[in-house]
Amino acid sequence: MKRETFGSRLGFILVSAGCAIGIGNVWKFPWMAGANGGGVFVLFYLLFLVIMGVPVLTMELAVGRASRKSAVLAYKALEPKKSKWHIHGWFCIIGCCLLMMYYTTVAGWMLDYFYKFATGAFVGVPNDAINDVFSSMLGDPVEMSIFMVIIVLAGFLVCSFGLQKGLERISKWMMLALLTLIVILAVNSILLEGGSEGLKFYLLPDLERAAEVGLGNVITAAMNQSFFTLSLGIAAMEIFGSYMSRNNTLPGEAIRICALDTFVALMSGLIIFPACFAFGVQPDAGPSLIFQTLPRVFVNMVGGRIWGALFFLFMTFASFTTVLAVFENIISSSIDTFGWSRKKTTIICCIFILIASMPCVLGYNVWYFSLPLPNAPAGGQILDIEDFLVSNLLLPLGSLVYLLFCVSKWGWGYDKYRAEANSGEGIKLPDSILLKRYLQFVLPVLILVILIQGLV
Repeated sequence: MKRETFGSRLGFILVSAGCAIGIGNVWKFPWMAGANGGGVFVLFYLLFLVIMGVPVLTMELAVGRASRKSAVLAYKALEPKKSKWHIHGWFCIIGCCLLMMYYTTVAGWMLDYFYKFATGAFVGVPNDAINDVFSSMLGDPVEMSIFMVIIVLAGFLVCSFGLQKGLERISKWMMLALLTLIVILAVNSILLEGGSEGLKFYLLPDLERAAEVGLGNVITAAMNQSFFTLSLGIAAMEIFGSYMSRNNTLPGEAIRICALDTFVALMSGLIIFPACFAFGVQPDAGPSLIFQTLPRVFVNMVGGRIWGALFFLFMTFASFTTVLAVFENIISSSIDTFGWSRKKTTIICCIFILIASMPCVLGYNVWYFSLPLPNAPAGGQILDIEDFLVSNLLLPLGSLVYLLFCVSKWGWGYDKYRAEANSGEGIKLPDSILLKRYLQFVLPVLILVILIQGLV
């Protein structure tokens, strides 16, 4: 069977960026920037994105494009005979499934809140009762299940139509809508009275605030965020390399994907900080920022029902584009590995993800429990465990494997990787011994630092 390819270069970039752009961009990046000296954090973030994120992204794309296959078979096609690199391919599939076991629930939360704002459920709700709306949702397994199921069924329905007619066509429109929404929301927030203080807090380099946190902590936080923002290490990006043309070089395409991802992250801060400061609400970390702090802002804003609905529509698009991209990876891997048809694969994978997503839903209510760990929050532990395994273990460890596979003589090899990356028109990797040594010896150490820190 001839492998599908993207219908256009724009489709590839928007779908790949849609995979990278997720919920973490919208709440985690702005909060981390604010807590770590504003512009100081942003500058370090951009630096690490260039020296860490872009190289590993080109490697995943190179493995995909050179092999024209999904994770397991991609390694088998490129690895030296009798080597076992392809074992990591199975961990990639497990990682994608594990990610979707909780991401579909969180995406369902976004859709639920969009529905609540659109139907006027927040109209007249007093400020001190807004937190109860989120708690009530978490305590209702039926409500959470309904929206999770909608996300899963809609995602697999889109992917059932194939790459061009399904994933590419829908993702392109959703990404364009997402980018339009984020600009409209940002402009609205910036124009709010008192919003300028939020801009200063967010974007102006504040060395004093950075010194309070500790420059080392700021640098580490920027390194972590720049690395995790692209979802590298579980073949989520590799699959799109297998679908792309050879007309353009991979460093150029990687930079474009990173630029879109960073644009959304930066613009999210322009929505959140001015709005919070305009209404005297200090932005908080984690889910509370999205589901408790911001609804309070929208409820007190003129036209808040509309702005709240638009914000959670944007959040739904941001999460759903990631869901679509990872579903496609799971489907493609199953087709390649087991030889099933797309229709059969879609049905089997859909049923599996629906069942596998239920523990996360039930972890906040029916299966509520507390881990006997220091500082462990009560409830939601199933989501926390799944997220820990993906974010702190599979992503950094998988990225390290891709890196070593591409730059070591025991894997695919640096020369073959560089030749694939430079195939086509655009920005190319220079023929530099310094770059080669950096990728072989320095970058692995940086990724190890992230891995060890995440585990500790």
